[in-house]
Amino acid sequence: MTILAVLSRFRPGLWVVGFAILCAVAYQTQIRREMADFRVYRTAAVRALQAEPLYQESDGHYQFKYLPAFALAMAPFALLETEPAKAVWFALSALLLLLFVRWSVGALPDRHRPVTTVRWLTVLFMVKFYAHELTLGQTNLLLGVLLVGGLMAIQTGRPRLAGVLIGLAAFVKPYALILLPWLIVSSGMAAATASAAIIAAGLILPAGVYGWAGNLDLLAGWLRTVTDSTSGNLLGADNVSIAAMWAKWMGVGVPATILAALTMAAILALTVAVWRGRRHVTHPDYLEYALLMLLIPLVSPQGWDYVLLLGTPAVACLIDRWPALTRPWKLATGTSLVLMGLTIFDIMGRALYGRFMALSIVTVAALGAVFVLAHLRRATLA
Repeated sequence: MTILAVLSRFRPGLWVVGFAILCAVAYQTQIRREMADFRVYRTAAVRALQAEPLYQESDGHYQFKYLPAFALAMAPFALLETEPAKAVWFALSALLLLLFVRWSVGALPDRHRPVTTVRWLTVLFMVKFYAHELTLGQTNLLLGVLLVGGLMAIQTGRPRLAGVLIGLAAFVKPYALILLPWLIVSSGMAAATASAAIIAAGLILPAGVYGWAGNLDLLAGWLRTVTDSTSGNLLGADNVSIAAMWAKWMGVGVPATILAALTMAAILALTVAVWRGRRHVTHPDYLEYALLMLLIPLVSPQGWDYVLLLGTPAVACLIDRWPALTRPWKLATGTSLVLMGLTIFDIMGRALYGRFMALSIVTVAALGAVFVLAHLRRATLA
């Protein structure tokens, strides 16, 4: 057996080893000094174990904004010192990244292109979001794995499992609730009941530590923290939500709020039209699910750019269906993917990148990808 044959046989393992080495080097040289968001989760976990208030104004920009159950879920990291906890979380996040990309591409039905091609091109267009996620120590990869796991459960005829996974995802970030209406109409009440049971259990769980009244106070504090911090974040440079787009173009105020609401209503109508077209395709779930995941950072007022990594299934679908598109739609797809994923701060520089984000071009590009996905359904390509 030749050396090339041996390398070919063990190639999957070699890629994993290479990825692990790359992650280890990145962590040691840069990321271990970062991970600001992970510190927020660990601080909340420490407070939860001691039954202390989770939502404290004195935390400033680094306030905990997640449901109380998530603080309890992070309790194992509170039992470790900060540096070991960061290393473990980073290693888990890197593993979740591998699973997220693999599952996102693997779940794509009726592939038109080789799986390796789709994976590498998807990573190329999404790598800046992955890197930002890992540097911050964020939770969107965990969210993405739970959601794609839900999609795969639906594809294999296990709607209750899908409901459980989407319910769990809602405690990582409530954004996951955007999938519940689709789950109800597409998979029936069994899936919805499973989600509702998980959500109810998660909302009650902190009462075991804080008591009933304390848990209600926590939920009220969570709602207050989320709503009070929304308007102040609309003009953030990395906010790619539709609400932020209009606020940046027109200033924060009633006109921008109205236009954002109208835009989201139009997108809702488009999403319903995509769903109504499902009877014309053999495997409709993937595109609809991918579309909703891509919409999460766009419809959430606090949709930071790295949350666009949830668009991984959508990007994989666009790349795979590229050969079947007409030239104008190929141009629209390519432009959207390049402007969304290949505009990088380190290449563009602070001034140009700042202007680029101030104009919400990434948001416009993501909306372009949404319209291309809708076209794929209209053309019965996915």
